[in-house]
Amino acid sequence: MATTVLIDPVTRIEGHLAIKVEVTDGKVTEGRCMGEMFRGFEVLLRGRHPMDAGQITQRICGVCPISHGTASIFAQDMAYNVTPPDNGRLIRNLILGANYIQSHLIHFYHLSALDFIDIAAVTGYQGEDGTLRSLRDWVNAELASKRLYPAAPFLPRYEAQYATDPTLNLTAAKHFVEALEMRALAHDSAALFAGKIPHATALVPGGVTQIVTMDRVAAYMANMQILQAFVNECYVPDVIGVAQAFPDYFALGKSCGNFLSYGNFPESSSGSRLFPAGVLIKGTPEELKTDVITEEVKYSLFSSPSGLHPEKGETEPAPDKADAYTWLKAPRYQGHPMEVGALARVLVAYQQGVQAVRGEVDGLLAKLGAGPEALDSALGRHAARALEAKIIVARCLEWAGQLRPGEPVFTDFELPDSGKGQGLMEAPRGALGHWIEIENKKIARYQCIVPTTWNCSPKDDNGVPGPIEQSLVGTPVADPANPIEAARVVRSFDPCIACAVH
Repeated sequence: MATTVLIDPVTRIEGHLAIKVEVTDGKVTEGRCMGEMFRGFEVLLRGRHPMDAGQITQRICGVCPISHGTASIFAQDMAYNVTPPDNGRLIRNLILGANYIQSHLIHFYHLSALDFIDIAAVTGYQGEDGTLRSLRDWVNAELASKRLYPAAPFLPRYEAQYATDPTLNLTAAKHFVEALEMRALAHDSAALFAGKIPHATALVPGGVTQIVTMDRVAAYMANMQILQAFVNECYVPDVIGVAQAFPDYFALGKSCGNFLSYGNFPESSSGSRLFPAGVLIKGTPEELKTDVITEEVKYSLFSSPSGLHPEKGETEPAPDKADAYTWLKAPRYQGHPMEVGALARVLVAYQQGVQAVRGEVDGLLAKLGAGPEALDSALGRHAARALEAKIIVARCLEWAGQLRPGEPVFTDFELPDSGKGQGLMEAPRGALGHWIEIENKKIARYQCIVPTTWNCSPKDDNGVPGPIEQSLVGTPVADPANPIEAARVVRSFDPCIACAVH
């Protein structure tokens, strides 16, 4: 007999997500992702000046503003037929790259590692009174010394098997605290060129507004060298440590087997990117075709027509719609659900022979004694993010060195009476698309499909579940009252529900 298990809310993610699973004989047989609010940014943008979009869409999420701002200006670049100069392109990459690094650090250390690390374990750490102290007490003391919030949210927690290696627990807890400072440093790095973080003011169509100075370049590079040391010496080894402690999670969390990447970080004005665009359908690589993207709404709380391309997309809420269970639409690529995110980017790049990615992936798999098939898993997603952070921080140092003080950062343009554009890029969480249509110098239509809309999508019109819903099937749940296994799988995707219910 099936047991229904409800995780509501899913904690340590951004936004309001509920997961409902059916468990039979100790394993999940069906899963549902439920985004529990509606916001309506696409409706808010109608009739506004097109250049407002870059600032308004950044407010979709305080975690992902750089991604939304970048996607919006990419869409406007196309609509206005403008190309930024090299300095503008490089600065956009530097802002986004710093944002990636902080996002990957928070996902592992502050959102997901607590599913594996035993923060309540009593270790050899000795207090001033001579008694053994728990890691939680140690972390709280460290946070208090830095005038940061205590670690009370670590408990209560699910009763489950956590890491038993005291060295791994202590090292990861120390890096948990250090990662807070590293995140702040990454934010500071982005703000050097973005104006401020979050909600950057320097991102505009045609380039950026921040000129290049040697002081800013030097400060950015100095910060990146510190971040590079932390990523290489702490983040990557900690992910490897967790993987070695929980090898079963290389076999859990496999999703739909389809992967989509829009590509990211332009390397030139010709369109080449550090992470290339492409798709994998059941392991077969294909060239990206954006005209086959649709959104289906049979199980979504919208009355909009189903199967529309986002260029023609509509946003008509229907909160009382029968049989619908979420405020997320169901994006599909040629009818297929697609997983997006760092894993998709890494797999697409690996298949296309990007040497920087191939070398890192092969090296990691060799250390873990695992094959490429292990990447399509909960731990594979963590590993992909860590390797991506290593690649990006190194590339940020190179991009910063390519900046040219005194050269332009912006290309001027005329706002057209009408036009269309699509801004396709990769947020840290995955493929992000913005579509804009302009009439009479005003926004006539604006649509977004964000990474978590892909990953947390409900069933489509044919009843095919979305990637996270599929990834939950087969997951063992030892104790329905403590479904830590399902939580680990869901958090490996790093859902951002504020974005998904934009």
